[in-house]
Amino acid sequence: MPFALLALALGAFAIGTTEFVIMGLLPEVAADLDVSLSTAGHLIAAYALGVVVGAPLLTAAATRLPRRTALLLFLGLFVLGNLATVVAPTYEAVLASRVLAGLPHGAFLGVGALVAAHMAGPARRATAVARMLLGLTVANIVGVPVGTFVGQLMGWRSAFLVVAAIAVASLVSVLAFVPEVPSPKGVRLRGEIAAMGRPQVLWGLLTAVLGFAGVFAVFSYISPMMTEVAGMSPAGVPVVLALFGTGMTLGSLVTGPLADRWLRPTIYGSLASLAVVLLLFSVAVQHPVSAMAAVVVLGAVGFGVTAPLQVLIINKASGAPTIAAASNHSAFNLANAGGAWIGGLGISAGLGYTSPALLGAGAAVLGLAVALIAGVLDRGNPDSAGEAGTDSDTAGEIDAEAGTDGAGTLPESAAEMSEHR
Repeated sequence: MPFALLALALGAFAIGTTEFVIMGLLPEVAADLDVSLSTAGHLIAAYALGVVVGAPLLTAAATRLPRRTALLLFLGLFVLGNLATVVAPTYEAVLASRVLAGLPHGAFLGVGALVAAHMAGPARRATAVARMLLGLTVANIVGVPVGTFVGQLMGWRSAFLVVAAIAVASLVSVLAFVPEVPSPKGVRLRGEIAAMGRPQVLWGLLTAVLGFAGVFAVFSYISPMMTEVAGMSPAGVPVVLALFGTGMTLGSLVTGPLADRWLRPTIYGSLASLAVVLLLFSVAVQHPVSAMAAVVVLGAVGFGVTAPLQVLIINKASGAPTIAAASNHSAFNLANAGGAWIGGLGISAGLGYTSPALLGAGAAVLGLAVALIAGVLDRGNPDSAGEAGTDSDTAGEIDAEAGTDGAGTLPESAAEMSEHR
C-alpha cells in the first residue's frame, strides 16, 4: 500500500501545483498576455470552474469503470490540459486550457480517496485519505514555490510544462503500483445521484464551500498582501508559498488520525480555529516575521478540515460514494472561486489588502454554523440506516452481493462511531 498511496499522492502533487502556482505568477501572466492583473485572475476561476463541472460529470461517466482505469484516464486528460496551457497563444486560449486542466481534478482526487480508503480499511480511512492528500500540501511546499521560481526565471509557461511531466510520472506510477479496484457490484449511476441528494451529503458540501472560502479569500491575494502590506520583496513570495504548504502538511498529518477517532469534533475545531486565525491574520500581516508565522498557521487550520470532510461525505454517501466524493472537490473549488470573489470585493471597495482576511473569517464562521447544524440534525435523524458504519468503498459491493437494500449489518467504523459520540 505505501507505493500505491505514493502514486496517488504524486497525482495530487501535480494537481496541487497546477492549481496554486498561477497565484504566484499572476503578474508575469498578465504582462505576457497583455491583460490586467484582475483579468489574469480570471484564470484561477476558470480552473475552479473546470473542477466544479468536471468532478461530477467525469465521475458519472466512469462509474462502471475499474477505478484504476478511471484514474489513468483522468491523469491523461490532466496532462493534455496542462500541455494546452503551455502552447496556448492567446488569453482566451489559456482560459480554455485552464478549464480543460481543471476537469479531471475533482474526479481524480475523489476516486483516489475511495481507492486509498479501500486499501486502508474502515479503521484508518481518514489517515489514508489524509496521506494521499499530502500530495496537495507538499505541492505548496515544493511544487508551487519551485514552479513560481521556474516561471519567473524561464517564463510562466514553463511551470505548466513541469506539471505535465509530473503528471506523466504519476500516471506511470498508478499503472505500476495501484491495484485494480473494481467498481462496487450493483451500484449504478442512479444510486450515485441518489446518494448525492442525501441531506448530510449536501450539508457536508455546503460546509466545504463556506468554510474553505475563508482560506481562499486570503490565499488568492497572498502575493500583494506580502509585498504591499508586509513589505516583502517579490522574491520572497515563493518562500511564503512554501510556508503555507508546510502548514498544510502539518495540519493534514494531525487531523487525519484525529478524524479517525473524532470526526465531527475535528471538523468543528478546524473551522473554529480557521475563523480565529483569519481575524488575527489581518493584524499579523503588518510585519514580515509575524506574517510568515501567520501563513503557516493559516495553512494548518485551513487544510486540516479537508480530509475529515472528505471522509464524512464518503460515510454519508455509503454504498454509492463515487460522485459524492468527487463533488466534494467541486465544493472546495467553488470555495476557491468564491473566496477570491469575496476577497476581491473588499479590495475593490477600498478596504485595503487586509480586508480579505476579515471577510474570510466571516465565511469560516458560516461554515462552522452549517457544520454544527448538520451535526445536530444527524444525531437525531440519520439519512439512512445504511450509512452508519459501513466501509463506503465496499458496502455497495457487499450489499449487492448479499441482495440487501443497503441497511447493512456491518459493524461501525472507528470514524463513524466516533462522530456520533
